[in-house]
Amino acid sequence: MSFVRRHPWLTGILCLLLAIVGFAGWLVLNARAMPIVRRAEIALPFPADAPRRAMTVALLTDTHLSGPDNSPARMARIVAQINALRPDLILLGGDYIGDDKGGAVYNAQDSIAPFAGLRAPLGVVAVLGNHDSRSRKNRRALSEPDWQAAFTRIGVTLLQDGAVRRGPLAIGGLKDIYTRKIDIPDTLADMRRIGGAPVVMSHGPDVFPKLPDTPSLTLVGHTHCGQVAFPFWGIVYVPSAYGTRYACGLYRDGSKTMIVAGGVGTSGFPVRMLAPPDIWLITIRPR
Repeated sequence: MSFVRRHPWLTGILCLLLAIVGFAGWLVLNARAMPIVRRAEIALPFPADAPRRAMTVALLTDTHLSGPDNSPARMARIVAQINALRPDLILLGGDYIGDDKGGAVYNAQDSIAPFAGLRAPLGVVAVLGNHDSRSRKNRRALSEPDWQAAFTRIGVTLLQDGAVRRGPLAIGGLKDIYTRKIDIPDTLADMRRIGGAPVVMSHGPDVFPKLPDTPSLTLVGHTHCGQVAFPFWGIVYVPSAYGTRYACGLYRDGSKTMIVAGGVGTSGFPVRMLAPPDIWLITIRPR
């Protein structure tokens, strides 16, 4: 008599355990997958002194460098993937430091080291996220001056409530809205002073309702597109004061537009379901 016939209950339990292990492995594999490329086209008011041609911007967020789902080797492949898109400008949306999820853990400098390989004619501009804010509970994060120095060493411009001009764009970068007090009025004033089509960088979508209703593009991450979404139910939770209102993708409110990226890393658990890692390639053309 076969084992199955002699031990039907034990066989059922073993099959159930194998199914659970297989499902958990599939969730981790989803998190380790290479990001998909999402695309959007946005029209903004270019300044009079800018060439009347479209430009492309790559958005990379939430790298959360830690194992078992992300590693320096995977980040090197993602950097090569972005470079192959040949964007005019690359923007980094914060949360570079990863959680301790049972795999390798990296310090702040190692967490941003892969960005030294990014290449774009107009350079790379970054903001910080909540995982990058130093506190008593987060000693791996750096102070703001040390972050500035670390990004400068790898050739990346870090914005903290400030603005820079890159081609036809006036880019305003805000501090992390979840862990710091941000200065929207002064940042917008800096953007107007330098001129250019307005692009606001922030780590998370909670900044969007606070911005004025003027033609602008806001680029954020933080939500991971829910990280786990359910069939027929969708995204059930994102860490935002607005719930799932700004969970993932492209949003328009009056004259302003926001793109919420899903990012390429994970937080809490190294799993993803129906919320694949992503990077965005955004074409910005003159109105």
